[in-house]
Amino acid sequence: MPVSHRLTAPAPGWTSTTDVVVVGSGVAGLTVALNVRKAGLRATVVTKAMLDDGSTRWAQGGIAAALGEGDTPEQHLDDTLVAGAGLCDTEAVRTLVTEGPDAVRRLIGVGAAFDLDAEGGILLTREGGHHRRRIAHAGGDATGAEISRALVAAVRDDPGIELIQHALVLDLLTDSEGRAAGLTLHVMGEGRLDGVGAIKARAVVLATGGMGQVFSATTNPAVSTGDGVALALRAGAEVTDLEFVQFHPTVLWLGPEAEGQQPLVSEAVRGEGAYLVDADGNRFMVGQHELNELAPRDIVAKAITRQMQLKGTEHMYLDGRHFGAEMWETRFPTILASCRTHGIDPVTELIPVAPAAHYASGGVRTDLRGRTTVPGLYACGEVACTGVHGANRLASNSLLEGLVFAERIAADLDELHRAGELPERTVDVAAARAAHAVPLPAPEARAEIQRLMSRGAGVLRSAESMAKAATGLAGLAEQARAHVAEDKPADPRVETWEAANLHLVASALVAAAARREETRGCHWREDFPERDDAAWQRHLVTTLTPETGTPVAASADR
Repeated sequence: MPVSHRLTAPAPGWTSTTDVVVVGSGVAGLTVALNVRKAGLRATVVTKAMLDDGSTRWAQGGIAAALGEGDTPEQHLDDTLVAGAGLCDTEAVRTLVTEGPDAVRRLIGVGAAFDLDAEGGILLTREGGHHRRRIAHAGGDATGAEISRALVAAVRDDPGIELIQHALVLDLLTDSEGRAAGLTLHVMGEGRLDGVGAIKARAVVLATGGMGQVFSATTNPAVSTGDGVALALRAGAEVTDLEFVQFHPTVLWLGPEAEGQQPLVSEAVRGEGAYLVDADGNRFMVGQHELNELAPRDIVAKAITRQMQLKGTEHMYLDGRHFGAEMWETRFPTILASCRTHGIDPVTELIPVAPAAHYASGGVRTDLRGRTTVPGLYACGEVACTGVHGANRLASNSLLEGLVFAERIAADLDELHRAGELPERTVDVAAARAAHAVPLPAPEARAEIQRLMSRGAGVLRSAESMAKAATGLAGLAEQARAHVAEDKPADPRVETWEAANLHLVASALVAAAARREETRGCHWREDFPERDDAAWQRHLVTTLTPETGTPVAASADR
């Protein structure tokens, strides 16, 4: 099946060849690259900024695995299934929790240094939805940064891994049989590879992270513009569960006009005993769930939102004053510094918090080997939907999912390579450019997309709010087409390509969210406030119509 849609872009001015091209440099992407090298395959890692600028390094809380005394993978599985609100793929979760502990130990073998207790064992904490202490952390609250440091160092030490930094992936290249055969990309800057080019490869792995920048306020870095999901959709791949966007309950509230990446206040702060309170000091989570402040994130985010509505305020508070200065300085130094930078001292003051877009539980649909519905195209990490997270991700399962399924992708590629089923691909780059070129929005469309999505498809949703968002998004697409018809198209450049990707994933998200007429997990419908297992304990798969490129969500089993 040929690729039917692509971004408007200049013809590639250079071509490179590798065995496996990996897009993304977080825990998932770098783990794939390191492991395919063990199989004797060449790897090229393409990353949008610097090698360590992805979402992984922003992860504060830690990585979840049944590493503690008395804990078991079965208990971890049970907690994950409960958090996923009836939509987890049980076999995917079982894979995660059984392979997870050894994957973490291998990560330690690569060089990641986790915090240890007095006896030299891994120090574990609790987060929302977990009934046991099973969150391994590093540097107190800098787990992602430590994991990123270790993996980046290992990748840089391997001469068989080519690194292409400051590069925005554009579209998939396919051979005559519709199999992934590489990709096009734009390298920002001057050097050996500059401007739009093409990488030919035997397999393509998407590890591009999330799409949090589709909303005005998010914990995601500026690079998280849904590029991988957008590429996959244009290539004809299925994406699923896009409606389930997790809003982190406790993001530092910086004022009503704050936009872009917001500081996260890790769930581990509540795991260590901080309380959620209103302005009067009332602990409003008590009695709402057996775990109180450590209920799954969707429940806490909804409770905070309800309390904000009840009190007519724009935020609630997190109270960790009883920790004392020493605990803040040793256990949560990153969060302490962030709060103080913004004029708040958690040692003596309440921390103002409100929900913000945090994690996409859905993404490019894969099987247990990371294979997507396009042959030769793999996905792992936040860009993928393995079925692990269901309708709501369990805290700290994300780093583990990236690790486990990255190893599985590398194992699959190794097996194919040994069996002689991973041949060089023949691709006609010029023919691939015959696909329908998507008109590009103006760069300022990015802010309008974010406003439309925050108002219409944020924490609270309804048919009316999402219809307004859909109408606004359609209007932006019409403007882009009109500018092309008037011979005044937007220039193909990073800002317009990112806006196009955001527009596509926003449209796909709204299509799925409008279709799911119930409240489940982190999908909260004001007009359908109850969970409906009889009608909606199933998945929605979104694809693009071949003719117009419009996202359409349809029911399907995993």
